[in-house]
Amino acid sequence: MTRLSSRDLHRLGVACGLGAGAWLGAAEAPTKLVTVGFSPFLISLGMVAGVFVARWTVPMMLKGTGYILLDLKEKAHLVIWAILAGMLWAVANTLTVFAIRNVGLSIAFPLWNTNSLVGLFWGWLLFNELRDCGARHWLKVLGGAAAIVVGACVLAYATTSHQAPDAPERAATLGILAALGAGALWGTMYIPYRKAYISGMNPLSFVTVFTFGELGTTAAMALVFRGGLQNVLAELGRARPALFWLFLGGFCWVLGDLFQQYAAKYIGIGRGIPLSNTNQLWGLAWGALVFGELSGLGATARVLVVAGSLIMILGATAISFAEAPASEQASWKKAMERECSRYHLEPDRVAAILQGDDPLSREQSPRHWWEFLIGVGAAGMFVWLGSGARRQPLSVNLFWMTVLSAATLVLLVLCGTLLWKRTRFS
Repeated sequence: MTRLSSRDLHRLGVACGLGAGAWLGAAEAPTKLVTVGFSPFLISLGMVAGVFVARWTVPMMLKGTGYILLDLKEKAHLVIWAILAGMLWAVANTLTVFAIRNVGLSIAFPLWNTNSLVGLFWGWLLFNELRDCGARHWLKVLGGAAAIVVGACVLAYATTSHQAPDAPERAATLGILAALGAGALWGTMYIPYRKAYISGMNPLSFVTVFTFGELGTTAAMALVFRGGLQNVLAELGRARPALFWLFLGGFCWVLGDLFQQYAAKYIGIGRGIPLSNTNQLWGLAWGALVFGELSGLGATARVLVVAGSLIMILGATAISFAEAPASEQASWKKAMERECSRYHLEPDRVAAILQGDDPLSREQSPRHWWEFLIGVGAAGMFVWLGSGARRQPLSVNLFWMTVLSAATLVLLVLCGTLLWKRTRFS
């Protein structure tokens, strides 16, 4: 593999960010099951089960367990950071389920996507993003950040002042707070992301460890807040007909998150995360077109919801198109060298990885027989859960569900192919 130019890396990061938006948006659709009586903790646990399986099988299929183990051994100091990131994700994901229950998918999505502001701050403070980039780039980024805040305020106003007559005001307020809390936690979660990638860790290795923090934290919350193991198992039994959809949602989330991880690696969290936050547009589409969430709102509220979403999208677009100039990339290099010095890494080797060339790929061991068993086991989980799946009492528009599903699959093929050709998933 050859090292990519800064322009090629930026384009690759943009593509990954857009692909992430589509799949992260689609992954939230199964959380609508919270509106038919399932506990938010059960919803989150069901999704994380799918996430856990996907975070093991997808990296294994793409790079092999030999590569993953070598990468983790070489950057063992980052394992604890990956677990911490998974714990933050688990709490944030549970908060999003509460938000969806109280204010709906199309409203909650843009509110928790304020995580881009939090990530932007941490990227600047800790990893030298936006340092020495010039006034023009600062204007793009700060203008985009301001647009995100304004869009979130418009959406909050639409929710509290123009809600349906039978919607409790307190519930809407709690939903807004849950969505904003999820945004704060997800924005902070990007610190371990960026720390791992400027140290040369492969995103596929990072997410493999990440999932232990996710599953452990989600299971602990379910046990504490749902009255112990016996009650959780009883709830899982009652929810058996719906578990397939939650499992599938978690699997889809991992595909989106992998694209998001590569975007954060190649263009930073200050640019990559706003791009992946185009999932708000997909969330609005799923909520409004598939589940008819906007049907209970008046004309003014609908206009405000759409306008707020568009404002936030424009803000994220402005940030993402602020390509890092050479002066800022020099600041990124200083942050990388700091990590290399702290953990005794080879700067030249890490620099090559950050430019799409992974020396470890040439050192990996051959494929192992147990990888086949892991793949079969994952497929078996889908078959077992699918055999007991039942249609849930949700009103959906099958035409729009088909259109949105097809669009996400097209983006998966296009972005995945580009990532493979340019970096071999490094």
